[in-house]
Amino acid sequence: MIKKNIIVTGGTGFIGAYLVRRLVKDGHNVRVVDNDLRGSKTRLASVISNITMIACDCRDGDAMTDAAKGCDTILHLAALNGTENFYNRPELVLDVGIRGMYGALEAARRNNIENFVLASSSEAYQTPPVVPTPENVPLTIPDPWNPRYSYGGSKLISEIMLANYNRDIFKRALIFRPHNVYGPDMGFEHVIPQLVLRAKKQIAAHPTGKVPFEIQGDGMQTRSFIHVNDFVDGLLKIVEKGEHRNVYHIGTEEEITIRQLVELIFKWFGREAEIISSPAPEGGTLRRCPDIAKLSALGFAPKVGLDVGIPEIAAWYVANATQKSD
Repeated sequence: MIKKNIIVTGGTGFIGAYLVRRLVKDGHNVRVVDNDLRGSKTRLASVISNITMIACDCRDGDAMTDAAKGCDTILHLAALNGTENFYNRPELVLDVGIRGMYGALEAARRNNIENFVLASSSEAYQTPPVVPTPENVPLTIPDPWNPRYSYGGSKLISEIMLANYNRDIFKRALIFRPHNVYGPDMGFEHVIPQLVLRAKKQIAAHPTGKVPFEIQGDGMQTRSFIHVNDFVDGLLKIVEKGEHRNVYHIGTEEEITIRQLVELIFKWFGREAEIISSPAPEGGTLRRCPDIAKLSALGFAPKVGLDVGIPEIAAWYVANATQKSD
């Protein structure tokens, strides 16, 4: 990839930090914008002397404009993710998502930045009409009164904003939709870390026999999890080779049920779970698995399977469980 001057919003977050470290390794000049609302600059300790850190809120258009001066590419990842946030802080999820997108677009317009790459989400299309799901499915919000959709709604709106703002400026406007990215240090508000830590707690309480373990729904919901290192490989293929005004799904087509995921986690612990069903919250999606044909055509192929990734992340969260505040 040609050396670029790149600004990454949300660069101290889970995905952002892995991306920044890779961009530095590949020789790019990198600026990171984050206010550490969910991220932490400690994630960038290994490259801190090789990047420019800018502590500002992407919702501040003037601050974003100053931060982006001299850059040729904006990678806009800043968002308030995490299912707990969707339900408990939906107004902030929407505010960061929509006003943050506007701040980043303003920075591009005022600085004549021609390349803009937006992190969207599989949440933008919610319940897919076909699985594996291609990029051209309709974007839908089933129920605007359900706070669960605050994040998906903000991403849907952001995609429309990128499609219609700065059309006379952008030479390459690209959208990528991550599908269940996982890996060490991904935070504590996501399904795999929560399952690992609950399993640890339940195993300690039940030292012998099957371990009773409650899950939401019957566990037959499916997801396709992509390891963060594979995800970054896919994203950089898009940054390098993606076509202007195109959307790309990043994920794997390795579909797994939540019940199977729980079984994999307990296998790592060397125990067996007695899975107990409970009511599922409204708004969940029963199946989600991306069609990655467009990304594969750019040369992408995931390398890390769940048989490798789950033991890695389980070990990390058991070792770092004390980082989670009660």
